[in-house]
Amino acid sequence: MSRQPRSYKDLPLAPITYEDTREAFKTGSWRTFKPVVDNSRCKKCWICWKFCPDMSIRILEDGTGVEIDYDHCKGCGICATECPARCIEMVPED
Repeated sequence: MSRQPRSYKDLPLAPITYEDTREAFKTGSWRTFKPVVDNSRCKKCWICWKFCPDMSIRILEDGTGVEIDYDHCKGCGICATECPARCIEMVPED
């Protein structure tokens, strides 16, 4: 089964939550693997951002890619799985 190219426009408005709870719940210490992004390969589809259940992915202001908020990322790997460019790699936490 081949993956069909998708855009952030094809996804629901918000996959998990409408509330921003980042300041109340810093959950990054749960992580055993962390996502590392190679923005030079990023296609700017923002699918990783749409699928992140923790709102831990931020689109850079200049639109050149994304950054990870490691204070809140739990290391679930959804971003790496959904990335069509495969520019997100899950690596063991130090």
